[in-house]
Amino acid sequence: MLVFSAPRSTDKDTFQRDTMNTVQLSFEFFPPRFDGTTDNLVKHYKELASLKPKYVSVTFGAGGSTQLGTLGAVKALQAAGANAAPHLTCIGTSKAYVKEIMADYLAIGVDRVVALRGDYPSGMVSKGEFNYAVDLVRFLRSEYGQDLTIEVAAYPEFHPESVSPSQEIKHFKEKIDAGANAAITQYFFNADSYFAYMDDLNRAGVIAPVVPGIMPIDNVAGLRKFSGMCGAEIPKWICNRLNQYENDPESLRSFGLDVVSHLCLDLIENGVDGLHFYTLNKSALVKQICANISGSHQQ
Repeated sequence: MLVFSAPRSTDKDTFQRDTMNTVQLSFEFFPPRFDGTTDNLVKHYKELASLKPKYVSVTFGAGGSTQLGTLGAVKALQAAGANAAPHLTCIGTSKAYVKEIMADYLAIGVDRVVALRGDYPSGMVSKGEFNYAVDLVRFLRSEYGQDLTIEVAAYPEFHPESVSPSQEIKHFKEKIDAGANAAITQYFFNADSYFAYMDDLNRAGVIAPVVPGIMPIDNVAGLRKFSGMCGAEIPKWICNRLNQYENDPESLRSFGLDVVSHLCLDLIENGVDGLHFYTLNKSALVKQICANISGSHQQ
C-alpha cells in the first residue's frame, strides 16, 4: 500500500506548514439525482465546511434536465451556511428563463454563478438564444452589473471540440473580455499542462484567476468514461496502476490519494493559491487530500 509523503524536493519544515491557511478552496456538488432530498448533500458539505471553502458550486444538466434540482440544492446549501454558486448552462435556454432563475437565486443571496455552454442533449435541434458561454457571460454582466461574480470554464488540455490550442486561448480570452471574473479548469493529472496553459494565457495578455480543478480518484470505470468524454488525459503510468488496482479498493484509494495529493502540492509549491475540488458528492477523499497537503497524516 502506498503512503503519502512530502515530495523529495520539499523540506520537512516547509511541508509541515499549514498550507490550507494560504490556499483558497472551493467544492463542486451535483443535485440529488433520485429521491430529490438534499440531506446527504448537506451532510457532506458540513463535513467539508471546516476547510472554510470560498464557495461551493452546484451543477445542472443542459436543456433543463436538473435545473429545478439545482435550485433546491442551492437553497439547502445556502441554508447550511455555504456560499453557493449555481451552474448556468446556455444551450437550449432563453434570456427570459435566465432572468427567471436568476431572480430566484438573487432572492436567496446568491452572488456568484458558473456560466457554461453545456452539452447538447440527445435529440435537441435548437440551441436557444445563446450559442456559446461567452454570450451568456455578456448577458449576465449587462443585466446584473459588477455585483455578480461570474466564473467560467478553462481547459488546460483543451476542449474536445477545439480546432487548435490558439483557438482555445482565443475563446477563453473572449469570455474574460465579456466580463467573466475568473475560471475553473477541467480536471487534469499533469501539472505541466496547467502551467503551459497559464503561459499561453500570459502571452495572450489574459489576466484572470484560473483555479485548477481537482478530481479525486475513486471509481475507475467512471473516471475512464468521463475523461474520455471531456478530453481529460489520464497519463499512461496512472492508467497502468488503475488497471492493477481496479479490483483492490484499498490499494486504489491509497494510490489515488497519493497521486492527487502530490498533484496539489506541485501546484501549490509553484504558486497556485486556489484549488477547486470535484467532490462527486463525497467528502472523505477530499478531506484526506487536504489533510495531506496541509502536512497532516491523520485519517
